[in-house]
Amino acid sequence: MYGLLRVALSVGVVYAASTLPVHADVFHYKDGSGKSYFTDTPLKGNRYKLQWQRESRKLVSKSNQAFIQDRSDKVITAKGRVISSKSTPLSGSASKRRADIEHLVTANARRYRLSPALLHAVIRAESAYNHRAVSHAGAQGLMQLMPATAARYGVRDSFDPADNIRGGSAYLRFLLDLFDQDVKLAVAGYNAGEGAVLKYGRSIPPYSETQAYVRKVLKFYGAERPTSFIMSAR
Repeated sequence: MYGLLRVALSVGVVYAASTLPVHADVFHYKDGSGKSYFTDTPLKGNRYKLQWQRESRKLVSKSNQAFIQDRSDKVITAKGRVISSKSTPLSGSASKRRADIEHLVTANARRYRLSPALLHAVIRAESAYNHRAVSHAGAQGLMQLMPATAARYGVRDSFDPADNIRGGSAYLRFLLDLFDQDVKLAVAGYNAGEGAVLKYGRSIPPYSETQAYVRKVLKFYGAERPTSFIMSAR
């Protein structure tokens, strides 16, 4: 009897394909949200759309390479991280700044039950990991907290990475709970305020800045998230 086992790509598509029979095919599907799935058996139903089908032996013929470029504009690294080729890579200095706060993102993601990928996406969109950033409207720090928001969540120094990320994470958790875990609405609320999202009937406000911001964060979020691999359990 066959069952579907979803496995996060902690070791990458190359390894997963190498565990399949020599002549097995690998199928790449996407669901309605754009999330990728890989399986050695066809998936049924309208939820999944086939992107490509390849022989597993061809996928592993260069298993020592660092990555595989598939046809969905994503690079799948050997460590399982998916990077959208449509998302501009971080500069060297930004990458270093990111590494410096990685432990803070991980800790606050755990504390506030958030996806680290979402936190990274918001921080990148807000400040490009610059803890001294100040917007024309007066938002400050890594997660660009307005003074009122900082006060609301007990942030004493918005330029302190630990204090800023804690406050921004708490606010993001509040928004996700308010909007029933809808990431798009939470992100819109982070930019325009929850009142604006409520004003327009729990939808993304028709502000060009907010709509562009939501698209940017979701692009960064998609680039951060690991894909999924589905294989039949025998």
